Amino acid sequence: MKKMYIEERAVCLAHYIIDNKDTVRGAAKKFGVSKSTVHKDVSERLLKINPGLAAEVREILNENKAERHIRGGLATKLKYNHNISKDDNIAM
Repeated sequence: MKKMYIEERAVCLAHYIIDNKDTVRGAAKKFGVSKSTVHKDVSERLLKINPGLAAEVREILNENKAERHIRGGLATKLKYNHNISKDDNIAM
């Protein structure tokens, strides 16, 4: 991606998270920055730049935080279901 100023990046990250309802991790991967950078941009820097946009992002981040234990459980379930089916194929 092209070089962006920090303020511009913070706003772009916020719009991306809101539009896609994506996680901090997903936004970090998309923009090629660390999770810490995304979190600082949308939690601290964005408050000074655009408080209204920061509030919208905060809603999405809170929703993601509330759901993360469910996503983690589903990932674990898929992991073990995949291993079981793999073992079943070997036994046949």
